[in-house]
Amino acid sequence: MRVTPIADGEPFEPVGHTGVGPVRLQGGARTPTENFTVTLSHYLPGAEAGLATQESETVYVVTAGELVFASEGNEVTLGPMDSVHYTPGTTRTVKNQSRLPASMLVVRIKA
Repeated sequence: MRVTPIADGEPFEPVGHTGVGPVRLQGGARTPTENFTVTLSHYLPGAEAGLATQESETVYVVTAGELVFASEGNEVTLGPMDSVHYTPGTTRTVKNQSRLPASMLVVRIKA
């Protein structure tokens, strides 16, 4: 069993993200996890993850607030406990268009 208290999460700055504060909970340089990563991302009002291509299979689970996900001509607003799955090669954007902060878990399976 590997426990990561939120206070011990690994903050990082992903390319193409503005106003986003992610913390890696599992996976990454500080853990022995090899096949996946789990990140908690906080989006301030107006924050966004710019257009990017998914390098690996990814699931996003909104835990608080609302986030707008857009991909290949489709757009959807997700709220608490809603989720979306992307396959490798899919392009997407994520935006917080509300006046309140939003948070989500990101589970990425390494290819």
